[in-house]
Amino acid sequence: GVFIAYISLFVEFYLKPRGRRGSAGLTGEDANGVPLRRSKRGWMWNQFFLLEEYTGTDLQYVGKLHSDGDRGDGSVKYILTGDGAGTLFKIDEKNGDIHATKRLDREEKAFYLLHAKAINRFTNEALEGESEFIIKIHDINDNEPRFTKDPYIASVPEMSDIGTSVIQVTATDADDATYGNSARVVYSILEGQPYFSVDPETGLIKTALANMDREVKEHYQVVIQAKDMAGQMGGLSGTTTVSITLSDVNDNPPRFTKTLYEFRVNESIELGSTVGVIRAMDADVGENAEMEYRIMSSDGPGMFDITTNRSTQEGVIVLRKPLDFERKRQYSLRIQVENVHINPRFYAKGPFRDDASVKILVEDVDEPPVFEHSSYTMKVREDAPRNKIIGSVNASDPDDKNWTVRYSIDRHTDMDRIFSIHAWNGSVFIQRDLDREEKAWHNITVVAIESNNPRQFSKVPVYIRVLDVNDNAPTFATNYETFVCENAKANQRIQTVSATDPDEPPGGHSFFFSLAQEAAGKANFSVRDNKDNTAWIVTRRNSYNSLQKSVYHVPVVISDGELPVQSSTNTLTIRVCTCDREGNMKLCNAEALTARAGLSTGALVAILLCVIILLMIVVLFAALRRQRKKEPLIISKEDVRDNVVSYNDEGGGEEDTQAFDIGTLRNPEAIEESKQRRDIVPETFYPPVRRPPPAPARDNNGDVRDFINQRLQDNDSDPTAPPYDSLATYAYEGSGSVAESLSSLESATTEGDQDYNYLSEWGPRFKKLADMYGGDDSDRDS
Repeated sequence: GVFIAYISLFVEFYLKPRGRRGSAGLTGEDANGVPLRRSKRGWMWNQFFLLEEYTGTDLQYVGKLHSDGDRGDGSVKYILTGDGAGTLFKIDEKNGDIHATKRLDREEKAFYLLHAKAINRFTNEALEGESEFIIKIHDINDNEPRFTKDPYIASVPEMSDIGTSVIQVTATDADDATYGNSARVVYSILEGQPYFSVDPETGLIKTALANMDREVKEHYQVVIQAKDMAGQMGGLSGTTTVSITLSDVNDNPPRFTKTLYEFRVNESIELGSTVGVIRAMDADVGENAEMEYRIMSSDGPGMFDITTNRSTQEGVIVLRKPLDFERKRQYSLRIQVENVHINPRFYAKGPFRDDASVKILVEDVDEPPVFEHSSYTMKVREDAPRNKIIGSVNASDPDDKNWTVRYSIDRHTDMDRIFSIHAWNGSVFIQRDLDREEKAWHNITVVAIESNNPRQFSKVPVYIRVLDVNDNAPTFATNYETFVCENAKANQRIQTVSATDPDEPPGGHSFFFSLAQEAAGKANFSVRDNKDNTAWIVTRRNSYNSLQKSVYHVPVVISDGELPVQSSTNTLTIRVCTCDREGNMKLCNAEALTARAGLSTGALVAILLCVIILLMIVVLFAALRRQRKKEPLIISKEDVRDNVVSYNDEGGGEEDTQAFDIGTLRNPEAIEESKQRRDIVPETFYPPVRRPPPAPARDNNGDVRDFINQRLQDNDSDPTAPPYDSLATYAYEGSGSVAESLSSLESATTEGDQDYNYLSEWGPRFKKLADMYGGDDSDRDS
């Protein structure tokens, strides 16, 4: 190696006066005669140089500061400030020596700006003004070149000429490019010869070999070196890898792998199905390998077609017309393939196409019968008789054996079994009556089946049109609501009528209107035919009276113009109505009668609603009364509490003989006979116990006491009595009074005589009583 030594130079500048050193002196006068004085400059320097990456053991010496005011007696103190002062750079404050304390790197910082001054150590007075100086770091070659990328990716078309640019690489060096050759880089190729080369100055990589073929070798790895010091010995270097790919160009034509392709296909294959697939090989890739297939010739024109599968670059042969083994059993095709994108540069390597032969063999298949037509249309009159043949279909077996065919109708298309077909000759006939007005078209399906193989069948649609026959009479087009005003005039039109007919004559409908013969003699209205399929209903008298007749029925005869002629009698109902002067209807029939009676329809409805509401109230009240009567005295069988039953019945007086029978209390035996429970219906009636009447009491209350005791004893022994205490009230008045009765009727039973003659003196109103009681005894006896 070569040892290069760098010397740090230190320069001291001393400005010495012309006179005595250290003193000021006059140097002359200015233009005004003023004497000039020169101030003393003690010291000044420019810059220091320091070598980077110092590896010595001692501190690296930078330089020395010195002032001419320094007498060497230690009174001067040197101070250093600025970049790195005190850390990177230290100064001896007594003698001004500057040293670097650390290893410095120029690539981190190329120079340092510092300030120096000298002061009196004891008084801190400045002996010199502050001065600025620079410490520059002197560069050494300590950085190798570095590439901007690693690796590089590049491509170049195959078959390129020599010198075709591929890619440019770039390396940088962190060393000082202005000093020496430390940053001067030179490129060279370490790997990749003889295919590629590199420009030493620019780093541009070029092809170095002609006609490099991608199909032979596609990828290349090239190693490029960058070396500083202009490539001299001792320089530092760096490397990078460049991956170079040869891109494809269309320099290879497509080629079939075989000259003859053979395919077998059934004759029953469906149209559009794939017959076979062929493929030509092309060494190129991408769009350069795209091919187009075409049929150049064929002995079955239009039978086949070929398409290109863009994803696989295969030729797909498809069927365009039906195959028939019995007619043609083999087809020959000539197929050509050609590149889609051709590079004119490589025409000399052509032609970029290839041909191959294709043979297609048709195989026999047991096929279903084939109809002569794809569909059939038949016509039949709607009055055709049953078993009439309306047409026929024909199908045959296309195979060589030509089996017989049997026909039938798909009953899903003829649910009513209107039609039938002869099983062997295909004649279609009708089985039921037809009606065009009900259904004008019948669409059925006929099935043809091979007699030896029922699984082979085919179907064909048969469309049957029912032809019209004039078998329907015309009728009114709608239900007419016609009225005539009571004040109508004769020959006044009150209604226009039209007709409809479900038949459809070829020339259109023609209707004729007339009044029925039976009503022509005494008709109140007439029918006037307008000859345009309409007619007018016209009045024949001046006025009508709804009280005499509120509704008229006019028989209108409508006939058509077809053969045979069909006619019908239609009744037009005409109501007699009350109208205003303009002929607008106001009231008709029952409404008019009601209006004359003075009641409107709203009033009648209101009256009817009131009657209904009253009936509902009566029915509800009766139902509630009936429900109350059915309620028992004892509501629950579990209720054994003491109960007091109160009967709030009050007598109606002496003349009320229906409310209460007082004779029952006077005759105790009658109570025994009619005694029964009122709260329940007893299941078994016990025979009444007859007891003798109590003896006459000796006092006024004795008979009552005996009566109550007797009834108490009877209730205690009665098995039908309720199982709880109850209060019974007996209105027993006793056997009689000592004063006897005060009634005049009671005296009639005595033998005493009484005089009633005074009754005849009371006037005519008492004549009846006087006749009954006022007569003599002889009269009464008689």
